[in-house]
Amino acid sequence: MSQVEFKTQLSNEISLSDEAVRQMLNIVESEPEISGVRIFLSGGGCGGMTYGMTMVEKPTKFDCTWAKNGLNVYIDAVALSFLEGVEVDFRSEGLNQSFVFTNVFANAGGEGTCGSCGAAGGGCG
Repeated sequence: MSQVEFKTQLSNEISLSDEAVRQMLNIVESEPEISGVRIFLSGGGCGGMTYGMTMVEKPTKFDCTWAKNGLNVYIDAVALSFLEGVEVDFRSEGLNQSFVFTNVFANAGGEGTCGSCGAAGGGCG
């Protein structure tokens, strides 16, 4: 049985806009004990996947790292299979400011997503 090597450094599996990187760097640099940002998923089924972010003091041994301009973004190896192809942007509209996640594969409605809601995982329920 061959052993599969765990890929710890990410390159193009996810993408972050320059503005998203700037905003995340502002957050991380304001907290000296923080080493990066974790992107995670929760939920599923007809409610769809919910994307989230939190600050991280240090990564776990199961994390993959995406790095740019001094920013480390950590993604758990299991969550990465659902996050591949996601694009993260930061938008300001008036007083509203937020990170926006776009999953280009979920919008395609192909196999592996719910036909009704686009949730990753192949079905509702």
